[in-house]
Amino acid sequence: MPTLTRDQLAGGAYDVAHTAGAPVLPVTVLQVGDGNFLRGFVDWMVDVANGAGVYRGGVAIAQPLDQGVAGLLTAQDNLYTVLLRGIENGREVEARRVVSCVSDALNPYADWQRMLSHAQSPDLRFFVSNTTEAGIADSDEPYTPGICQKGFPAKVAALLHARFKALGGTPESGLVFLPCELIEANGSTLKRIVLAHAKRWGLESGFAAWVEAHCHFLNTLVDRIVPGYPRDEAAALFATWGYEDTLAVAGEPFHVWVIEGPAELAEEFPLHKAGLNVVWTDDLKPYRTRKVRILNGAHTASSLAAFCAGLDTVKSMMDDATVAATLNRVMFEEIVPYVPLPEAERQQYARTIMERFGNPYIRHELISIALNSVSKWQVRVLPSLKDAVARNGEAPAGLSFSLAALLRFYRGTMVEGTYTGTRESGSYPIRDNPEVIAAMGAAWSAHAGDPKALTAALLADAALWGEDLTRIPGLAVRVADALAVFEAKGMRGAMTELVA
Repeated sequence: MPTLTRDQLAGGAYDVAHTAGAPVLPVTVLQVGDGNFLRGFVDWMVDVANGAGVYRGGVAIAQPLDQGVAGLLTAQDNLYTVLLRGIENGREVEARRVVSCVSDALNPYADWQRMLSHAQSPDLRFFVSNTTEAGIADSDEPYTPGICQKGFPAKVAALLHARFKALGGTPESGLVFLPCELIEANGSTLKRIVLAHAKRWGLESGFAAWVEAHCHFLNTLVDRIVPGYPRDEAAALFATWGYEDTLAVAGEPFHVWVIEGPAELAEEFPLHKAGLNVVWTDDLKPYRTRKVRILNGAHTASSLAAFCAGLDTVKSMMDDATVAATLNRVMFEEIVPYVPLPEAERQQYARTIMERFGNPYIRHELISIALNSVSKWQVRVLPSLKDAVARNGEAPAGLSFSLAALLRFYRGTMVEGTYTGTRESGSYPIRDNPEVIAAMGAAWSAHAGDPKALTAALLADAALWGEDLTRIPGLAVRVADALAVFEAKGMRGAMTELVA
């Protein structure tokens, strides 16, 4: 079966939506992140805008890690398919598009000079990223201008400094940053850490002044469920499409990108003019609170327990009566009431989210949601839990249960260099920062038979959660009790008891 090529796409060999001609465009967007989400969200949007004639620009995708899909992208002319399916207003909808806006894909750890060439290009204007919540973090690493920096903000600082020197620090050479990491004030936080690196590295004062005056670090919020490669139905899809695409990305039709920034920048990046749901605003906070707490909070609060109970996807959670009852309790009793929005609005949004979770076309792997769960729980779930405590005087049962399930998920041992957990259906990899893995591994090794001691050790670790969670009334007791029930009755038995 043939694979995607630009010549065949431009020649009409594939019956699929695409930008006419599939040209390789000058790189106007540099993207750190090669995962399913950015390719099925930002790059898809850029491609739609190119096709609609409201924008003309290419994307250079850089892997955030030494391992990634840059080589696979290059092998198929930097093309891939985005397949969107779901239920809208009670009707099934489906759309497929071959994205051709990716002009380059690279591994900056192997080819830093190529990365620098994009950063120094006068054509470049926008910088997009998604390095997970753990990515925008400060680290005291030395300046290594000849090789790729390790941390993401350090990469940004090094690339900006190279651009500053190459283009003379002119006002028009400033870049617009659109980070998609799901942390509060993602743009402002990235800017602060970049400037901290500049100060520690002793870079010239003119550089910091240029960053302050002419680079825009915008706070953003993204929303689309993009589970990625449709593995279970790939062969059937390829047979229907008439070509093979190992980088195909499946997602839901729903999408929204909220950007806190001035109108003049919206005119430079006019994705909204292509009919896309891109909202430019002067206040991101209401949008962020709604999405992070209800959508992402429900994901993180339920997925690890469901996974440990033997389920593999979000859809299977919705189809399982016990797990769905647990999710409904947590969603409507312990998350939604504490979202600072009008009651009708937060209830309607929550019902929409539950419908999206049940999308029959989306295979959203729970193990994928589990990536970096400690930082996710801190950002997505802890604020709801603390609001509930402020109102009721003690930690709520369901969100406390979610923390216990997280600790159980992180129970593992090193197997051939990978921190590995086990559940009834087999083993699974646990992926998080080395410091998190080390803390979890040490605590489980020391206190596996003592839920109270384990809970006390881990919840008191402010390096994990940003604060000492043992100070939250009732939380440590509920977590320890839940861990004991896990051992006695299993995860499913514990969920049954929770919702009884």
